[in-house]
Amino acid sequence: MIKVLIVEDSAVVRQHLKNILEEDGGIRVVGTAENGEESLKFVQKQKPDVITMDINMLGMNGLEATRRIMETHPVPIVIVSASFDRSDVDKSFRAMEAGALAIVEKPLGEGHPGYDSASKNLVQTVKLMSEVKVVKRWNKSRLSGAIDSGTPKIIPGQTTNNIKIVTIGASTGGPPVLQTILSGLPQTFPVPVLVVQHIAKGFLEGMVAWLGQTTSLPIHIAAYGDRPLPGHVYFAPDNFHMEIRGNRIVLNKDKPEYGIRPSVSHLFRSAANVFGENIIGVLLTGMGKDGAEELKMMRGKGAITIVQDEESSVVYGMPGEALKLDAATYVLPPHKMAPALKSLTNGGCKDNIRR
Repeated sequence: MIKVLIVEDSAVVRQHLKNILEEDGGIRVVGTAENGEESLKFVQKQKPDVITMDINMLGMNGLEATRRIMETHPVPIVIVSASFDRSDVDKSFRAMEAGALAIVEKPLGEGHPGYDSASKNLVQTVKLMSEVKVVKRWNKSRLSGAIDSGTPKIIPGQTTNNIKIVTIGASTGGPPVLQTILSGLPQTFPVPVLVVQHIAKGFLEGMVAWLGQTTSLPIHIAAYGDRPLPGHVYFAPDNFHMEIRGNRIVLNKDKPEYGIRPSVSHLFRSAANVFGENIIGVLLTGMGKDGAEELKMMRGKGAITIVQDEESSVVYGMPGEALKLDAATYVLPPHKMAPALKSLTNGGCKDNIRR
């Protein structure tokens, strides 16, 4: 039985979330709190398996509560928010920096469009996060850290790959890892970066703004017909697959892959078909299998493929599936990915990267 603490300032919403969660026979709500202070008192007395955390609350908000809980009594925390206010979305992603594992959309009332999918996603995420036995704090010292002797060492001028583009796929736990990677790339990064990040509807714009605070690279939500520019980062927009045709970005509403749109698989497959061996594919933390077979396809064409290591992944679904398929050229922690990407896109030798 998964024990859940609900932190939410509205009594009506607390009961609503309780009803949704307890419809699953494997979940029991063991407590509720209407603000951050109450949540801190609760975890000091008993430890739930998962906390669902609202962000915008009177008194101690969800960001501060997350930070305090992760510093004192670490528990897997899922941010549950219906607010698309820019400041609240920013707090949500800062809460992920402080240690929250995922952000999900707050289900609205029954009969509301999207209620069923939002409720299902909340329950699925809570159950999945309950399996994260060691909560990892996604902070700069943990992920970016100082470059040490274990940093990939690449000898210039010895690779035959002429890299044209970098593609990245991520899901649960991905935003802080993307922050680590993108903040480590220089403004002079010589190729475009295309990203699919599974994220709750309405949070993409806030995530892009949050990421833009810590990287020198221009970050965009892709538009149909964009010509990807070197040193620019393009995210697939909500509910659109993103692909490459020739030298342009194309968006479409083809059927979801693995139940998801945008899908990593769609991007990886199109990029592999256009660029062949002249590409780097990166698959990060996330549930499911999205992108794994297509990463294998990339490697089969001679491309360079990187997956996140298990120790640093919140959920080792997507990268783990890629490893099972022997789709990974390298397995790296996040803080080693930016140095590897910099070297490989500047004529580095892929044979000299250490895992």
